[in-house]
Amino acid sequence: MDASTTYNYKVVRQFAVMTVVWGIVGMAVGVLIAAQLAWPVLNFDLPWLSFGRLRPLHTNAVIFAFGGSALFATSYYIVQRTCQARLFGGPLVAFTFWGWQVIILLAAITLPLGITSSKEYAELEWPIDILIAVVWVSYAIVFFGTIIKRKTPHIYVANWFLGAFILTIAMLHIVNNIEVPVTLTKSYSAYSGTRDAMIQWWYGHNAVGFFLTAGFLGMMYYFVPKQANRPVYSYRLSIVHFWALISTYIWAGPHHLHYTALPNWTSSLGMVFSLILLAPSWGGMINGIMTLSGAWDKLRTDPILRFLIVSLSFYGMSTFEGPMMSIKTVNALSHYTDWTVGHVHSGALGWVAMVSIGSLYALLPKLFGRKGMYSNKLIEVHFWFATLGTVLYIAAMWISGVMQGLMWRAVNADGTLTYSFVESVEASHPFYVVRTLGGLIFLLGMFLMAYNTWRTITGTDVEEIDDKIPTAQLAH
Repeated sequence: MDASTTYNYKVVRQFAVMTVVWGIVGMAVGVLIAAQLAWPVLNFDLPWLSFGRLRPLHTNAVIFAFGGSALFATSYYIVQRTCQARLFGGPLVAFTFWGWQVIILLAAITLPLGITSSKEYAELEWPIDILIAVVWVSYAIVFFGTIIKRKTPHIYVANWFLGAFILTIAMLHIVNNIEVPVTLTKSYSAYSGTRDAMIQWWYGHNAVGFFLTAGFLGMMYYFVPKQANRPVYSYRLSIVHFWALISTYIWAGPHHLHYTALPNWTSSLGMVFSLILLAPSWGGMINGIMTLSGAWDKLRTDPILRFLIVSLSFYGMSTFEGPMMSIKTVNALSHYTDWTVGHVHSGALGWVAMVSIGSLYALLPKLFGRKGMYSNKLIEVHFWFATLGTVLYIAAMWISGVMQGLMWRAVNADGTLTYSFVESVEASHPFYVVRTLGGLIFLLGMFLMAYNTWRTITGTDVEEIDDKIPTAQLAH
């Protein structure tokens, strides 16, 4: 069949399968380092297996390998279906897939070896940074090229979120990683001191705001209405949600730097914008959940829809918690504690991972010409594993974090500290064990997904793949 009359599903299939693979790898490393904090002997006295080297590998693997592959897969699918046009760019499309996999492999090699720029979520050294920029610009050309050649007059709201995510991440990555190379494996930031910290958290928080929020909201705005077979609750609210979110998120980074050398007015501004963010975030959550109006009964029978809707609940919870933690008086208690770790994972596991998993379960049968996933029951079990694992993880970290904050600020009548730091570490140990258990349960769910995916791909309940561009549109 003429390629110009069909959608490009090959690259979507590739990214979808690698999302599952990298999910298992990234989360397995996460479980190992969680276990290392509970039982330090698991560092094995090997430098490349130490917590300090594996922690950045974990964050890069789950954010950019698992989350990134999910975003590539779903954005390439969504932009084709909503624009009724094949992906633009020809060989550039395949380059984005193979280039992204090479970047992930280079991260998996260099980070355990201790080759790092030491910037959170931006640890990779300058040659890999350049490759990331090249792949990302190629991604932008493919995505926006497809938008330009679209056969539909309207640009669906999911594409607005995905487009904003692609443009902003390009800007964040390039500006934050302006550095001076010293050797092939070492560079120094072009910025210094407080300015370097400010730019790093402008980048770091907007990696959360655009990579882990705007991109996945694009996913949500397509797959929730599709799976529920209902229109978006309020299209007007979705547009307000988009403009309010991208206008305010970009300013929130300084709330990571309260009580540091950052000017007081700058961190206060970050706090104010963080509080404002609650409105668009909850507007989006309500819009997604209320899409089920008149179809709530589907939650009883459709575990895929349950993944998607529960992910929105976690999104709402973590986007309430974030603004609250940005308030300086709350931050004085929470900062540097496990409360922050709990907050990050309520967003990462509860929102990002669960919306990705739900979207992939909805997408995989369509990509491989199957009537549905191999086992609906396994999706059901996976849902409960994911939910239980997330709740155990974040509850343990919340309790541990608040306890740590209270212990660190407790003083005796004579002004001396009531507890030593070692006593707070000792008190945290039971919660580290529970955190490890929660992560392990979540990881087991990912293994169920891998098995279900494999059986679906190799199954026999074949139906024709819906990859043809509507002919009525082709005539335009």
